[in-house]
Amino acid sequence: MALKFKIRRGDNVVVTAGRDKGKRGEVLMVLRKENRAIVQGANQVKKHQKQSASQDGGIITKEAPIHISNLALEDPKDRKPTRVGFRILEDGTKVRFAKRSGEVIDEH
Repeated sequence: MALKFKIRRGDNVVVTAGRDKGKRGEVLMVLRKENRAIVQGANQVKKHQKQSASQDGGIITKEAPIHISNLALEDPKDRKPTRVGFRILEDGTKVRFAKRSGEVIDEH
């Protein structure tokens, strides 16, 4: 079942658990069906790739998906992990905000 997450592509997040705990990065992709996200620079794995007509062979390093529960949004003010809330502005738009500082995350 595909769920709606409070973390979206392009957000800056902090890894809160696992071998990459404390690492920061940008969310490259959210895999909704698997409850996972791919974070730039976190959970890197080495893959042995066979040579083909379009690609060279060898060992490449790439980011593997990490469970969404092991990620926390980075507060825009102090760069610390924060929870996310929703708020409706005066003009009727629904935006996300950091519960730690109250800062609005979405800039629409």
